[in-house]
Amino acid sequence: MDVNIGRPQNEEGRIPQEVRCYDLLEELNIEFERVDHEAAETIEVCLERSAVLGTRICKNLFLCNRQETVFYLLVMPADKQFRTSAVSSQLGVARLHFGDEAHMERYLDLRPGSVSVLGLMNDRENMVRLIMDRDILSQEYFACHPCINTSSLKFLSSELFNKLLPKMRHEPTFVDL
Repeated sequence: MDVNIGRPQNEEGRIPQEVRCYDLLEELNIEFERVDHEAAETIEVCLERSAVLGTRICKNLFLCNRQETVFYLLVMPADKQFRTSAVSSQLGVARLHFGDEAHMERYLDLRPGSVSVLGLMNDRENMVRLIMDRDILSQEYFACHPCINTSSLKFLSSELFNKLLPKMRHEPTFVDL
């Protein structure tokens, strides 16, 4: 796998969601590195990709409350374990579970396996609350998919917090996992 700077030269075959990610990053003058690869279907494969990029990659979990009226995107370091009770108690939510594909597509325009913080650009009505593990604040770089699990991106975490999230109008709530 080769590390590339910026968007692909040839975008033929790239899905619209991915192209919109590159457009947004360029609009905000966020420099990024990119690795194209086979579909990353498991977190173990994602960890291999993060080694190529030289940074810690995150798990992105689409969650909801029991009534499926409140939706969350949990972003956490891939090497940490997800415990529903830990997140639920810190958010004051009785019971969290994984959100279904229909809601994921409706609010984030994403398919399972390609969930990414960049999908929040599609949540114009702010139906999805962003929840992040506090450890992400201490990372120099942030890595994620560009709304498709066949590429991985790396950019400065400061760019995520100072440019990207404000543009997408999503303020993170931090939890300790």
